[in-house]
Amino acid sequence: MSKRTAVYRKEHFNAAHRLHNPAWDDATNQRVFGKCNNPHYHGHNYELVVRLTGTPDPETGFVYDLKVLSDLVREKVTERLDHKNLNLDLPEFRELNPTAENIARVIYEILRPEIEPALDLQVRLYETERNFVDYPVA
Repeated sequence: MSKRTAVYRKEHFNAAHRLHNPAWDDATNQRVFGKCNNPHYHGHNYELVVRLTGTPDPETGFVYDLKVLSDLVREKVTERLDHKNLNLDLPEFRELNPTAENIARVIYEILRPEIEPALDLQVRLYETERNFVDYPVA
């Protein structure tokens, strides 16, 4: 039986965004994205869950020190995204539509270099209580 174990850190941030494809006309953007295409933007109270999976260290019993993970997520992700307009304030979204799928992938790409490769990383992002995405899919 495998000793692989998953540990989780949950964080919260608020951010505004607008879903818009500049290659489309206004009518198409409105039809596809609806309220999310508001030219004055709209916001979400995002819930972020970071999962690390690995084998616990025999000396500490930790897969990863959750205090270290908390500090890392706060420093690299939540401080950067919280109370921001994703379209205007983050260079990653200047040409990338800030859908929940793309936000989760960007968060993953921010965190992946900071965590040892032996650990599997997954990002779960709740845009609402009922709508969430996982990246990557395990």
